[in-house]
Amino acid sequence: MTRLDRYVSLQFLKTIVFAILAFSLIFILVDMIENLDDFIDQNVQPHIILLYYVYFLPRIFSLMVPVATLLAALFVVGRLSNNNELTIMKCAGQSLYRFMLPLLGIGLVVSLGMLGFDGWLVPRINAERLELEREYLKKHLEMRGRYNLFFQERDNRIISLDYYDQEGMTARRVMLQQFAADDPTIMLRRFDAARMQWMEKEGKWMLYAGLHREFSRDTTLPVQQRETVSAFDSLDPGPLVITPDIIVRMQQKPEEMELGDFRSYIERQRTAGSDIARLLVDYHGKIAFPFASLIVVFFGVPFASVKRRSGLAVQFGISIFLLFIYMVSQKLSQIFGYNGSIPPIIAAWFPNILFFLAGVVAMLRVQK
Repeated sequence: MTRLDRYVSLQFLKTIVFAILAFSLIFILVDMIENLDDFIDQNVQPHIILLYYVYFLPRIFSLMVPVATLLAALFVVGRLSNNNELTIMKCAGQSLYRFMLPLLGIGLVVSLGMLGFDGWLVPRINAERLELEREYLKKHLEMRGRYNLFFQERDNRIISLDYYDQEGMTARRVMLQQFAADDPTIMLRRFDAARMQWMEKEGKWMLYAGLHREFSRDTTLPVQQRETVSAFDSLDPGPLVITPDIIVRMQQKPEEMELGDFRSYIERQRTAGSDIARLLVDYHGKIAFPFASLIVVFFGVPFASVKRRSGLAVQFGISIFLLFIYMVSQKLSQIFGYNGSIPPIIAAWFPNILFFLAGVVAMLRVQK
């Protein structure tokens, strides 16, 4: 790395750090004002509020990094261009392509780092933040108990729970159906129980106060003789794949799921026959968004390299306008992806594709 590369990279990194801190502070102040009534109404202690925003910081950080990267690219390159430093570099034989290399390298490192950060670390911390909201702000309480849950426990077994209590690890009004492996339209047995309890020591479920129905496949028997019904006070349904941990993970929001868990959840929903278009858009979005840091550098450097008679205020205004375009294109593409108008992967990557093409056009039009 040459001295020039170090100079440009240092200016770029300093601006990114400053922008992240500034935008994060504004974000926290706005959120604090919005939640102030809830903090007061619930009598939340100051140290809990502080802990809440400590848990919130990684999420804010992941959202602000692409914003800060674009702002830094426009500011640093724009200032070098307006101060004729970029012109001097070109006169010394430094092409725009060569000038961009350290900035693109930083953008790539930031993107890969944010992919791991946003894909695995942020969901864990988000789960802690949401738990604080449930406990102290009384939000998202529906996550502690869920209604009308359905699971395809195995290829030929389906479980439905009218209500599941996460804290008590208890399900109410449970129905377990088992179908024939060779013909999934034929039901072999069915369990209807008033309650299903997880036995922590034994590591298994127990059914209580229900009926056990057995169905014969012999079609020569009269209809009334094809079913055998027996009541039970308690019954071991046998080994089940689902556990309380799996039920909780399957009910998590996408922002609480790590990439691996999110992909497994989508596959389970696909197997169960659910519409997964929205989930796929969110999943691919988790991968696409971190790479916005690289894309905006590729777009911002040639765009800002054109010398303009404008001050920092105009440069800042341009940055905000471009960010607005990025956010709007992201939301619009998500909507089209959610309703199935465009493939989920295209919906997730569309803003990056749009800015990449704009960067190519800007690159072709500027003097190298």
